[in-house]
Order: sequence, then C-alpha cells, then structure tokens
Amino acid sequence: MKFITDPWIVLTYLLASTLSLFMLASVSPDRLVQQAVMLAVGLGIILYLSHQDSSIFFAFAPLGYVLSILLLLFTFIFGATIRGSARWIMLGTFQLQTGELAKPLLILAFAYFLEKYPPRSVRHLLLNFALFLLPTWLIFQQPDLGTALVITTIWGLQLFLAGVSWWVIGITGAFSALTLRFLPQLLRPYQLDRLRSFLDPYHDPLGAGYNVIQSIIAIGSGGLWGKGLGHGTQSHLRFLPERHTDFAFASLAEELGLLGSLVVILILGALLFRLLTVLTHAPSSRTRIILAGVFASLFFQSVINIGMNLGVAPVTGVTLPLISYGGSSILAVSLTLGIALSVIRTSNSGRSLLEIK
Repeated sequence: MKFITDPWIVLTYLLASTLSLFMLASVSPDRLVQQAVMLAVGLGIILYLSHQDSSIFFAFAPLGYVLSILLLLFTFIFGATIRGSARWIMLGTFQLQTGELAKPLLILAFAYFLEKYPPRSVRHLLLNFALFLLPTWLIFQQPDLGTALVITTIWGLQLFLAGVSWWVIGITGAFSALTLRFLPQLLRPYQLDRLRSFLDPYHDPLGAGYNVIQSIIAIGSGGLWGKGLGHGTQSHLRFLPERHTDFAFASLAEELGLLGSLVVILILGALLFRLLTVLTHAPSSRTRIILAGVFASLFFQSVINIGMNLGVAPVTGVTLPLISYGGSSILAVSLTLGIALSVIRTSNSGRSLLEIK
C-alpha cells in the first residue's frame, strides 16, 4: 500500500467510479467504454502525480495561470459552439472543456499568488482580485456560469485562509448584496429563466422548469429501494434530460432509491471529509491554501449538483464529480486529486500529512 499515497482518497475515487459505470451501463450504455477508459486514465494520473514533489507543481503555477488564460482565449477563437455556448475545443473525437482544465491550474496559481502577494494590503488585494477576475470573466462569457461560480468559490476560500482582513470580507459582502439588483443585466435570458424555475419550476413546466420537474419526479419515484438498474422510466423513456451528465444523480436515485442516493452522498462526503481533515492539520500556509482550493472545488460541485437535482438549488450545469459522464470533468478531478495527494504526502515544512488518521 506504500505506492498509494492516501488509500482513503483513492478508495473513494474507485467507489465513485464504480457507481458512475453502473449508472452509464443502465441509462447510456453506448458511453460506458469511453467513461471506463477515462476513469482508468484518471486513476493513472492520480497515482503518478501523487508521487511527484509538490514544489514542482507550485513552481509551475505562474505558467499554469498563463496556460489557463490562453486556453480560454483559444476557446473563443477556435472553440466549438454547442447549444449556444463556446466551451469546448475539439481534439479529434474528444471535446475538451477548457473551463474544467482551468480549475486545477487556477487552484495552484491562486495559491501561488496569494502566498507571494499576501492580501494584507490594498495593493496586494487588488492584484489578487485582478488575477482572479480575468479567468473567471472569460469563463463567464463562454457562457459558463456554473464553472465561474466554482472558480469564485475556490478563490474565496483560498483568500480567506491567506489571511484577508475581516473588514474586507464585510465590505465585499455588503457590495455583493447591493449589486444583486443588477443581476438581471449580467445574466443571459436562459440563465434568468433557470433562476425563475428554481423559485417556481411550474411557472414554465414545459420550458425552463422542465429539467427540475423531471428530476424531482425521477428521484421521488425511486422510493426507498429504487426501481432497479435498467428499470428507470424517467431516464430510459428520455423524460429526464441530461440523464448521464447534469442529472446523473437523479438517474441513480430513480434506479437505486434513497439508499443508493445515500451511498453517493456518503462516498463524496468521505472524500471531502478526508480533504478537510488534512487541510485543518496542515503545518504550512501553502499546503492549507492548495488543499482549500481542492476542497472548495469538489464541495461546491457536489452540493450544487445534488441540490439542483433535488430542486433546492438553481440549475447551473455543474456536473457531479466522478459520477457524471464527461472526459473533461474526470480529467480535471484527477489532476486536482493528484496534486492534493502530492501535497498530502509531504508538506513544504517536511512533515508527512499521512500521519493524520
């Protein structure tokens, strides 16, 4: 087991991957092989990166930031437009979603700049804000509100752990509350429709509210034990849209019931709990900030995706980590976990975080 840096994180990856393959084998078997290949590649990436020196990743962080910006700009110029959004670059038959790849790169980059320019002065705070705003704005313009919110959550938690003043947090909160009135001018019409459908999905049951309504029906019809794999009606009769991506949780809940839903939540919860445990015991600021970005990314995606499946969060297009179908998402999560495991193995102060049980 010495080859595996942290057995608990690797185990949760394997369990979540197994659930993903069961789900796809039932609702979208034609995508099963591709998902299995990507999950296997992802596991290889995790194991390889976990045995690299974390200082290498940190030194690469500025270049990673530049690379993320170039990828996002490249998407606007040469990217494929699908359903009105330009988020993908076509690499043969593979659709690379650049916003997903930007997540692990920005986790490292934000941590690097927050350590090099601590946000304890107005000048450094504005510099870090500008470095955060540029990629987030590019992602938002694709448009990809969900990924922009993930990036915002990552930077927000990292900024907090970097020692930003409480008065800055207070001013930011007040400013955010005041700007809510201008939200309709910032969002696209379909994004506003999603917010309205969150508040009342039945105001447009055949349009903006359709996805949420069908998801709630699928989850509710699963009951305690579920209908059994291959017997879900909402997913197999194609009433449930995006049954293998955004609403994969609803597909699993319909066929495996409440117990299956709890298994999904427990697996992702165990992964997040492990990350939070090593984060709180990390002996260095750099380690805490990097792990905070990893935790924030996976926590936000998990909570928002499950919430929108249950109808208690707006539909934002955020996928469920390791469960939803998608090569770009698996690649991003694998890179993120590989970096986290490298940091966990040895912090920059030399103390092994593997001592934490």
